[in-house]
Amino acid sequence: MPTVDLLHDLEPTAAALFDRHLAATKEWFPHELVPYGRARDFTPGAAWSPADTDCGGVTLSEAARSALYLNVLTEDNLPYYFNDIDRMFGRAGAWAAWGRWWTAEEGRHAIVLRDYLTVTRALDPRALERARMQQVAGGEAPAPHDAAHGFVYLCLQELATRISHRNTGPLVGDPIARAIMNRIAFDENLHFLFYRDLATAALARDPSTMVIAMADIVTSFAMPGTGIPEFARHAAIVAKAGIYDLAIHHDQILVPIVMRHWDLPNLTGLSADAERARDRVLAHIARLGRIVARLAERRGATAALAS
Repeated sequence: MPTVDLLHDLEPTAAALFDRHLAATKEWFPHELVPYGRARDFTPGAAWSPADTDCGGVTLSEAARSALYLNVLTEDNLPYYFNDIDRMFGRAGAWAAWGRWWTAEEGRHAIVLRDYLTVTRALDPRALERARMQQVAGGEAPAPHDAAHGFVYLCLQELATRISHRNTGPLVGDPIARAIMNRIAFDENLHFLFYRDLATAALARDPSTMVIAMADIVTSFAMPGTGIPEFARHAAIVAKAGIYDLAIHHDQILVPIVMRHWDLPNLTGLSADAERARDRVLAHIARLGRIVARLAERRGATAALAS
């Protein structure tokens, strides 16, 4: 089904899901979550030191700093995400209303994270600003091909982002940071549900187009922070800490959403191209499952030797 027809057919669904979102969301204010009492003036040009950090007496680990760095810079790249949604969904009706509201909510996430990091000096503010400039000036973003690809990518990405934010809070250790991360994760979960159910409706209308899009997205999925300076290094640190790794991606995203909720193995009425696409997705998820199992076995053997 052409993208224009799919968007037209799904607009009532998008409107209903947007209404559901508005009924479920809660108004909140970044300034009420940030611990401004910990703040002090910066001396222009002064070098930052980890000893400057004040996260409520908590000593931040390298993994906690990497997670905070990735989280805030991912949110900072919002102009390009809005551009993609505007391009894929259009500028009229329920699609435009959702895109603008989603953008406003995501902007609030960047505000509260950056304010927290500035007040607590959890990260080097000069290095963080340089990274933001490099990332946004670079213009790198996932840019799904069309609406069908966008539904799949945004569903998986919003769920991954929810998990990443929620897992970061306990790692930081500061109760205020945990409250901020939980607040953001609540929003991201509502965004995930919007796209999950939108993709489910699209599957019912045009399963072949959606399964082909699913194959393209699932087999090449990458978090939206790939344009962040030193992304690979920080992502490896975050994965090692268990914030977001291959096991989480397989066990908490691909299996529950693609395999169970969208019921990919049992979809019917697919074209020949879509059948081949389904085979690609199933083979990819099975391969990731085997890798995850081997990694778990190695960790278990290493732990046994150390005990």
